[in-house]
Amino acid sequence: MTSEELAKKIVSVLESKKGSDIEVINVAEKTTMADYFIIVTGNSTTQIKALADEVEYVLKNEDDIVADHVEGRSGDKWILIDFKDVVVHVMHPELRASYDLESLWNKKGS
Repeated sequence: MTSEELAKKIVSVLESKKGSDIEVINVAEKTTMADYFIIVTGNSTTQIKALADEVEYVLKNEDDIVADHVEGRSGDKWILIDFKDVVVHVMHPELRASYDLESLWNKKGS
């Protein structure tokens, strides 16, 4: 599965769990960390955990893809799931607004 196909699959999973304001950012030209960042808002800590859990569950069971690294499970306000070429940020609205990752990674010339 290409990184673009993986990103599309993750977006589909997030949409199925009612994740809001899903944004896919192509960062391949800006960093070697990943090809895509996916940012999604969960409106409660329960939904944030459910979104992250569902992404991991579906990818493992349907495609045998396991996250390389997961961070943020304890606080549940920002869970980062690293699939190497695609990094998923599941964020609480306040943290998402505060960190504004979209502006950071969408800057021209960066």
